[in-house]
Amino acid sequence: MENHETRPPGPPRGLPIDSDTAGDTVAEGRHRWWAFVRSHADVLAVISAGGALGSLGRWSVDELLPWSGTTFPWATFLVNVSGALALGVLMVLVVEVWPPRRYVRPFVGVGVLGGWTTFSTYVLEARDLLAAGRAATAFAYVGGSLVAGLVAVWLGIAAARLLAPGSRREGAR
Repeated sequence: MENHETRPPGPPRGLPIDSDTAGDTVAEGRHRWWAFVRSHADVLAVISAGGALGSLGRWSVDELLPWSGTTFPWATFLVNVSGALALGVLMVLVVEVWPPRRYVRPFVGVGVLGGWTTFSTYVLEARDLLAAGRAATAFAYVGGSLVAGLVAVWLGIAAARLLAPGSRREGAR
């Protein structure tokens, strides 16, 4: 008769969790994760606060511009494109104009703009439009969002470089 061991669910003991942990065991990986969280708790708190603000803003726009499920989703389109524009401006400011600051990029870039913009809603709305038989609207939304977002981030970068005093890229205009 064969001997069958019962093992707890999860990764086998002593083996790496994944390639990112480079040989750590499960216990070592957990320890590294908690050490990272403890050493970056201030930045994680700043990101969380920014995310809450950005999400509340996006919710407000959704309330002002409700979506029927079959028309063009203007609320998501507007928040994603405006978020791309704002991210372009922000990156010029934090990389080329302002001195290094620990919390600006995490708070505004990851938190506020991460909460403001939404890829998941964008994809879900496109899927819903397709399911409702509105393929032309879905493709206009998907393509239009991509093109408008890329143009917006480019415009944000260009405008910030043009208007921001002290930009290190002033000669690149």
